[in-house]
Amino acid sequence: MKQVRFAVIGAGGMGTGHCRFITERVPEATLTAVCDRHPERAQAVAEQFGVPFFADATALFQSGVADAVLIATPHYFHAPIAIEAFQHGLHVLVEKPLCVAVSEADRVLEAWQQSGKKFAIMYQQRMRPENRVARQLIEDGLIGEVRRTMLLTCWYRTQAYYDSGGWRATWAGEGGGVLINQAPHYIDLLLWLGGLPGQVYGQTRTALHEIETEDEAFAFLEYPNGAHGYLYATTNEEPGQNIIEICGDRGKIRLQNGQLEAWRLAHPIREFTYTAEGMWDSIPAEKLAIDLPPPAEIGDQPALIQNFARAILYDEPIAAPGEQGIWTVELINALILSSKRGKTVSIPVDRAEYDALLNELKAHSKPKTRVREQRITDPKLG
Repeated sequence: MKQVRFAVIGAGGMGTGHCRFITERVPEATLTAVCDRHPERAQAVAEQFGVPFFADATALFQSGVADAVLIATPHYFHAPIAIEAFQHGLHVLVEKPLCVAVSEADRVLEAWQQSGKKFAIMYQQRMRPENRVARQLIEDGLIGEVRRTMLLTCWYRTQAYYDSGGWRATWAGEGGGVLINQAPHYIDLLLWLGGLPGQVYGQTRTALHEIETEDEAFAFLEYPNGAHGYLYATTNEEPGQNIIEICGDRGKIRLQNGQLEAWRLAHPIREFTYTAEGMWDSIPAEKLAIDLPPPAEIGDQPALIQNFARAILYDEPIAAPGEQGIWTVELINALILSSKRGKTVSIPVDRAEYDALLNELKAHSKPKTRVREQRITDPKLG
């Protein structure tokens, strides 16, 4: 079988998990190198998987040992590493988020377009059967024109989680809190299903944890067609839950904790509102019986890596195209800018204005006084 030679850049908990996925679960891929700017960390993970290690990404790119890279570093390194990888003729799969600021995303997309290489982002929720069926139902016209969207993405994190790395939940090290770390997967789904809003008014706050970035965010969204939406994200809630609703003129879709519900209206809302003669008339709504295909046996993240490898080998359509990663960055930047400046922000976000805000936040970022480093892959990732 043909295989794509992968190098994983970033040997923390997430990167180590990806090394395991490539080695154990994706037959179209083979791990050929590990890279981390901390040589001892790179060597330890590389020895675990029996491959060479590098402490410098440029040296890795010049070595010729890989066809593709999987970038699993802290967020600020995503963009420069991806750009250089493209410049060296490598395919790129980047962990979420694509980057911290939309101006960086613009530069990554430019480098990708010039390279002619494959590009994907680790939004593995797009591999889930309920999400793929929801997307297909919307594309088939089930709900009609979108009238309302909603996202609740509620997670829980301990203080020990935030203390596990000096970079976590700092403006200088991570570029945000729940919005840039936990929320992107479901923000991506919201935008993939409901489209990108044109305006955002939001607030962020640090409600529970001892961190300098946000652990709670909420926003009102307005779409170009006049539809509205609501977004709420937190790491302060247990049990966690993720709920997405996309409501249209002809129906509704709800995704909740891995379950899909869908309704088809007998008549379009706009039409029925003005043609119905009865004072208390309502529109019959048919709840659809949905048979979901089984999830990928190898797991969602390995399935996305497999899809990317097959895109390189056989030109299979990419499930999570890297260029679509800019959508989530646009919304996150808009929400943070709205909160910090107290105003409604339009999308596309003003690149210079957000860069100025981010530089201001980074300038006031302080080193953590309490760090107890842990590099452990989330066991829920399989």
